[in-house]
Amino acid sequence: MQPESTDPIERLVHHLSRLPGIGTKSATRLAYHILRTDDLATELAAALVSATAQVGRCALCGNISASDPCAVCANPKRDAATVCVIERTQDLQAIERSGGFSGVFHVLGGVLSPLDGVGPEELRISELLARIETGVIEVIVATNPTVEGDATALYLAHLLKPLGVRVSRIARGISVGAELEFTDSSTLSRALEDRREL
Repeated sequence: MQPESTDPIERLVHHLSRLPGIGTKSATRLAYHILRTDDLATELAAALVSATAQVGRCALCGNISASDPCAVCANPKRDAATVCVIERTQDLQAIERSGGFSGVFHVLGGVLSPLDGVGPEELRISELLARIETGVIEVIVATNPTVEGDATALYLAHLLKPLGVRVSRIARGISVGAELEFTDSSTLSRALEDRREL
């Protein structure tokens, strides 16, 4: 690992390039934009500090939120008997944008991936099992349509079906290898409507 540069611009580029989807060229463009825009650096730094201090995880669903419980879990109009299991908070936002789901969510925090050292203990599966005891009737597994997402869905179905819960999987309206975060709203809505039992 290289020692961190003492040049402030190089340090800024280095830290920006650590963000997902930001390479060195994009980080350089962002750095110079931040430096030449009045007050942007100060406002951005304040927003980062504020978000870090005020945002946490919802104790019920695992959503990243400034309130606990989050707005979805606290909404009495949501169907608490239907839980949509997702990998990440970004997937929750994508499904919410589709307008096709009125239940609640459960964020696993990833998917099973033995090669990466991610087993059931690293995911929020025990919390999901505890939620089943609160009157959940159906669990919709909305993990990404990848090998790991499918393996996670099958693992969850194996755990949940003996508990008398209906377990379904979102339909394959989403391309294999695609991520929910980047899927258009109508495709997500159709996938939720066309879900099937596992």
